[in-house]
Amino acid sequence: MNTVILMGRMTADPELKRTQTGKDVMSFSVAVDRGYGDKKQTDFINCVAWENTARFIGQWFPKGRLIALEGSLQTRSYEDKYGNKRTATEVLVRQVHFTGDKGGSGRSVDVYADVDIAPPAATYYPPSPAPAPAPAYEQTGFADVEDDGGDLPW
Repeated sequence: MNTVILMGRMTADPELKRTQTGKDVMSFSVAVDRGYGDKKQTDFINCVAWENTARFIGQWFPKGRLIALEGSLQTRSYEDKYGNKRTATEVLVRQVHFTGDKGGSGRSVDVYADVDIAPPAATYYPPSPAPAPAPAYEQTGFADVEDDGGDLPW
């Protein structure tokens, strides 16, 4: 199982980019705290979102905004500009959730109070592919049964 659930703050304003094939992509970092008190530490987790998820994050999550996300951990290899082989580990984001205000009070906020549009759902779920149609089965085995006036249970 490869599932990652994180809650933290956006470390920078997100920047939407487009691949050569025309797909929207966003790479960003989330500051996630662990521990408490004097032992509290912050990890900076690299994340990648694609298409609708990337656009949603770009619209609603500026720098400093608390964000909860779900995804999977992925590792990829690439070659840097000097020809050195590098490895990157990042979270491939599948779902994003609103969690609270920028001030960190932990309470949910209505980010739509000053705008004249209907708010989206508090959680964004990317569209699922349409289910495949059920295979057609030929009914067999009932050719010998005669309908004799309703005595059969079906």
